[in-house]
Amino acid sequence: MYQIHELAAKAGITVRTLNHYDRIGLLHPSRHSPAGYRLYDDNAALRLQQILFYRELGLPLADIGGLLDAPGFDLMKALASHREELDKRIARLQRLRRTVDNTLAYVKGENSMEKAGIFEGFTPEEEEHYSKEAEKLYDPETVRESNRKWKSYGAVERKRILAEGKAVYLDMIAAMPKGAGSPEVQAIVGRWRANMSHFWTPSLEQLLPLAKNYSADPRFKANFDAMSPGLAEFMGEAVRIYVEKLKA
Repeated sequence: MYQIHELAAKAGITVRTLNHYDRIGLLHPSRHSPAGYRLYDDNAALRLQQILFYRELGLPLADIGGLLDAPGFDLMKALASHREELDKRIARLQRLRRTVDNTLAYVKGENSMEKAGIFEGFTPEEEEHYSKEAEKLYDPETVRESNRKWKSYGAVERKRILAEGKAVYLDMIAAMPKGAGSPEVQAIVGRWRANMSHFWTPSLEQLLPLAKNYSADPRFKANFDAMSPGLAEFMGEAVRIYVEKLKA
């Protein structure tokens, strides 16, 4: 049996968190000691592990409770699923680390931009994942229409569009020292917006939150900053200036 502070310490969370889980019915103590202390057995510890796994995956607490209490919940299958998801995250982080290492080598002059592989962190699987998340942030039909538009292109056209997008970011990185408001950078922002029209055409009101998300979302920020440190914030500032100039 674990006392509440012991379980909290083992799990790396606070006693307050366990108290909250108890209050909302997500994780009750197994029993109470004669002195009234909350005690947790191994089954409770396993349930807490599942809660923390699902929290790491971004599920709301209410949904986690429903999953764990479902009649067909299978702990072995859940653990296998967690392992698969962790393997995917590990693989993605390894790709990002290679990207950072290759970009550092490029900055040091040890290899060419082509060999640097600064876009290695972007994969079709992640694009699909981001598309699903985008449906929660933007109009779902707009996002689905964007996906349909992209899938309608042939392989050659897709390659051309992606190459065009890469060129935009490479030129943006090269122009960063000139400042976000410079004519060179503002022209590149215009190209960035034009390249997006192959997917969807955001309004001026949509452009700014889109660019801000590059630095607000840790995953996007990691990808952009792997290309060049500070690129995520720089893009946000450049797009802000671009929008303000067009609105003026």
